[in-house]
This record gives sequence, C-alpha cells and structure tokens, in this order.
Amino acid sequence: MAINKELPVKLHVKSGDTVKVIAGDERGKTGVIKSVNRVTQRVIVDGLNLVTKHNKPSAKSPQGGITKMEAPMHVSNVQVVDPKTGERVRKSAPATKKA
Repeated sequence: MAINKELPVKLHVKSGDTVKVIAGDERGKTGVIKSVNRVTQRVIVDGLNLVTKHNKPSAKSPQGGITKMEAPMHVSNVQVVDPKTGERVRKSAPATKKA
C-alpha cells in the first residue's frame, strides 16, 4: 500500500507528546516528540534514533566534522504515554457532534 504524499494525514501524536518507542532499535525508550511530518507520517523524538552525519568543511564550519542527530521514525513505531501513570495508552478519536 503506497502512502499518498500529497495530503497530510491526521495522526495520533503531536509535538510535545511524551511517547514510548514500541518497535525498532530504540524499543522501550521514552522521549518527547520534537516535530511531526504529517505528509510522510514520521516523527522526530528528542534524543532517540541517533544517526551519525559527516559534514564537509565549509565557510560556516571550516573544520567539518562528525555530528549526531535524530533521524525521523515512522509514527506507527511510537505510542503515547499517559503523564499521570507512565503507561502506554491508546488515544481515542475525538467524538463527533451530531446536530
């Protein structure tokens, strides 16, 4: 099933939510969401899924170097954590008003 990359999708998480990673190399770790990309359905969690980036020397940084940065992970690999209990919870869809 292909992802439609034109229209943003409604997701179960938003920036600032505390989430627990439920799949992948970072499974079991908890972090706060820094950013959400609704088109590609990916999130960046603060301090998790770190990758090494090699930077070429430039005018801004003449030395160049190696930096660690967070890589995006698919939204299906995270689940929201309840701030009171610390347990993973399923968010229910908002109730629709019937006129």
